[in-house]
Amino acid sequence: MEETTDPAARLNALLADGDETLATAESLTGGLVGSRVTDVPGASAYFDRGFVTYTYDAKRELLGVSRESLDAHGAVSEPVVREMAAGARDRADADWAVATTGIAGPTGGTDEKPVGLVYVGVAHAAPWGTEASFVRTERAVLDGDRDAVKRGAAERALDALVRTIEDADG
Repeated sequence: MEETTDPAARLNALLADGDETLATAESLTGGLVGSRVTDVPGASAYFDRGFVTYTYDAKRELLGVSRESLDAHGAVSEPVVREMAAGARDRADADWAVATTGIAGPTGGTDEKPVGLVYVGVAHAAPWGTEASFVRTERAVLDGDRDAVKRGAAERALDALVRTIEDADG
């Protein structure tokens, strides 16, 4: 197999056998993660669906993100991206899910949550009874304009997903 640094191509190499499935849950990236996944031929073997949940209501209704998490932490937070990833995994009955939330700018940032703040969550569904299912999260602050932050967040999400799958595969 040819070695590539493109995370979408690496993802395809990991999941192309179709034994495992993937769902996405996106806020600030607005579907870019799913688009990047499907840029690679063969994605239909594993990509099940994407949820674009830009509002609080969409996150609650489609992904089951709790009102308490949204109220206490806001949409751009580790608890919310954790619930988004788990919700996408469980609602799609997928083996893997990746979620993004953040502040793309140019406005909307604060000292505590600056423009460019991004959270990524990766959820895995292990076989029942193993108690090995998990959600991992990452936080980053990205530079650039709105487009650069969105594209950077999508790449970060794919990279985190690939690294997590590789870690799980041992």
